[in-house]
Amino acid sequence: MSPAAPVSVTIDDIRVARKLLDGIARTTELESCRALTDRLGGPVYLKCENLQRTGSFKIRGAYVRIAGLSESERARGVVAASAGNHAQGVALAAQQLGVRSTVFMPAGAPLPKIAATRGYGAEVLLEGTTVEHCLTAAKAYSEETGAVFIHPFDHPDVVAGQGTVGLEILEQCPEVRTIVVGTGGGGLLAGVAAAVKAVRPDVKVVGVQAASAAAYPPSLAAGHPVVLPSVTTMADGIAVGRPGDVPFGLIRDLVDEVRTVSEESLSQALLLCMERVKLVVEPAGAASVAALLESADAPLEAPVVAVLSGGNVDPLLMLRVLRHGLAAAGRYLSLRIRLPDRPGALATLLAELAGTDANVVDVAHVRTDASLQLGEVEVELHLETKGTEHCRAVVARMSAAGYPVSEG
Repeated sequence: MSPAAPVSVTIDDIRVARKLLDGIARTTELESCRALTDRLGGPVYLKCENLQRTGSFKIRGAYVRIAGLSESERARGVVAASAGNHAQGVALAAQQLGVRSTVFMPAGAPLPKIAATRGYGAEVLLEGTTVEHCLTAAKAYSEETGAVFIHPFDHPDVVAGQGTVGLEILEQCPEVRTIVVGTGGGGLLAGVAAAVKAVRPDVKVVGVQAASAAAYPPSLAAGHPVVLPSVTTMADGIAVGRPGDVPFGLIRDLVDEVRTVSEESLSQALLLCMERVKLVVEPAGAASVAALLESADAPLEAPVVAVLSGGNVDPLLMLRVLRHGLAAAGRYLSLRIRLPDRPGALATLLAELAGTDANVVDVAHVRTDASLQLGEVEVELHLETKGTEHCRAVVARMSAAGYPVSEG
């Protein structure tokens, strides 16, 4: 295995990128978060890249990369592979620069992301079922047609563009002590670290990965990028099985720590952003907030800025993640209860539930199942509750009323 690429992105590169992005990328808001401030005992702010053009930070790196192409390269067009955010960033950047773009996306990519990418002017080709399939197809397309392949994170220009987020944070929050950034391949984390450490080496930069898609901890331990055998996480925007060579070198040298977070914390973070901050954030975009939720055993020095890297979440996925977040927070309870199959049994059960002050979201009444006794039915109930203690109280009351209760 060859060593990772040396540090190759400087503060001057990032400042040049910022000039290129003037009028293209927004200077996104920095919002205070009282809920997280109370939890950490010091100021917490959210850097809202979910409100960036195309719904994520990706427009920054994509634009800088394409803007740096020669005239002959631009004439050949560009090609990219992505499940969503990078696709939209490349499409809009190419449109702004008058360059033809082709984007390979998985066949199962959310329809809103496919429509948005086409809306920015890209030709979208569906290939395979994973981003890896799309990357292979995009590279083959590049070799066949001469179109320039725009990597989502493994190029100095892309990293420099993403680093402009770090410059904005230092200007918006001069007193910052810790910056927390979700990461997959490493482009955003590397860029932020390169910008911040050049200006304020005293500020800690912390990366965050989903525990089931965390390539950086083993790679840093090995001293070079390693490939994970598999990645499985709801945070598809950071589900990357191998760090990029360019960002790895920067992260190895500049980032203070890379943490991992659970799927439960990711869903709770998304729920918190929606309920308490009124922001729509995708699971990958909420990884930094998930790290704050898990920081009790490893406190972060405040003031803290957590980067919300994206907000492009499929509505159907949002429904599933929110339900997962409610369950993880003890506010959603699923019960299975067996009843005698006679008139009024279900009404009596629901009357008992009404006394628990739990809200019935859904009821499934099953009569035909091989596991049921003759004259027996099973009722599956989905309840909205007030928290873990309330869940326990509901189960205790139903058990005390003589109902055999199974959770889950």
